Amino acid sequence: MSSNSYLTHRLTPENTGILLVDHQAGLILGVQDHDQNEVRRNAQALARTAKVFGLPVVATTSAPRGPNGPLLPELVAELPEGAPIIHRSGEVDAFDDPRFDEAVRAMNRPNLVIAGVITDVCLMFASLSALGRGYQVHSVTDASGTTNKLARETSLLRLQNAGATLNSTVGVISELLRDWKNPGGPGTADIFSSLAMPFYGAVMASHSSASGNQG
Repeated sequence: MSSNSYLTHRLTPENTGILLVDHQAGLILGVQDHDQNEVRRNAQALARTAKVFGLPVVATTSAPRGPNGPLLPELVAELPEGAPIIHRSGEVDAFDDPRFDEAVRAMNRPNLVIAGVITDVCLMFASLSALGRGYQVHSVTDASGTTNKLARETSLLRLQNAGATLNSTVGVISELLRDWKNPGGPGTADIFSSLAMPFYGAVMASHSSASGNQG
């Protein structure tokens, strides 16, 4: 069995940390490969996931007082209390800022779930650096975005060839949950219905209505 097998490195609340790289008000405008609002919602969903499952999370920005803009306020509102936000002064690779590197090491989690804007810069370099440091990396494609589909495709090929696991927001959350009977079940349902899978709210409402009618 491969040392990188799913069973060996399965995401759990005890072994996983989340990195949110440069989800900034200016940079998000450059996302053209898929819906900007979906990227916003999925980044929020990952931040809320940290609260539901008790995961450590580190967020970072690049030159937030410049054209990249501040961290998305709706994302800031979802971060767990006390989660560090590292404001870099110009380092392209977040890990080149010693404060970010230290904050990630302090999480002491072997699995890192990483999302970033722009995909071929913020997500790419953070993921590659994390892999180089020995972490198992899940690069979350739908909480990241870039300027065009070609840039996304080449970036994902590079990440995959380097050993990163390409994942989705819902995939990450579901793997952490594992069983709807676990304590994170209600919080997961809330994340799905309000952020990651808005249609799920209608599914739950329909089920609730049907259950009530049967009663």
